[in-house]
Amino acid sequence: MIIHILTIFPESFESHFSTSIMKNAISEWKFLVNFYKLNNYSELPTKRVDNKAYGMHWQVLSPLPLEKWIKDIFSKVGKKIPVIYMTPSWNLLNQELVEWYYDKLQDEFIIICGHYEWIDQRIIDEYVDYQISIWEYVLTSWEIAASVFIDSLVRHIPWVLWNSTSLEEDSFSKKFNRQKEYPVYTRPEIFNWKEVPNILLSWDHKKIEEWKNDNLR
Repeated sequence: MIIHILTIFPESFESHFSTSIMKNAISEWKFLVNFYKLNNYSELPTKRVDNKAYGMHWQVLSPLPLEKWIKDIFSKVGKKIPVIYMTPSWNLLNQELVEWYYDKLQDEFIIICGHYEWIDQRIIDEYVDYQISIWEYVLTSWEIAASVFIDSLVRHIPWVLWNSTSLEEDSFSKKFNRQKEYPVYTRPEIFNWKEVPNILLSWDHKKIEEWKNDNLR
């Protein structure tokens, strides 16, 4: 999986991509991320890439640097690839959609990270294939939303998770009919006078599976 990210703040991804599962996935070449700083294609001496929206009071990303980078990536790849725009006002992401996007996008795609709420509508009309929202709220910068989306996809790449059962038994998985996962426990067996359910201490896998299904939330 190759991901091209258009952003004003590529450094926003450093912490998440340099730790835990994401770090391991990158180091093992399970996926590759390329960052493209929008300001590098600014036509202004200040390197700004936003301007005041017509008829509004807020700033919007200019279509010029976005189009230049998109065309450059298409040229570099040698073909048109899917373009995703992170937005507060489109399809809300859920586990079923994550699985659908993984099947659809697992080769290569572009993510546009806006600043404040919007980008110029003409870029959306001309280039954007999918608009994705992580929930119904507005963020200052959409690098956070992009990180959430990428993380949700990368977990589905084979061997990224050490135990494949973890993916199969996630909350909202197909196995659990899109319900939340059952409660989980670890050592010690007694904590603050509360005990781990006895069935989980047994070796009866059939009964444990029944307990799991009976305790989905």
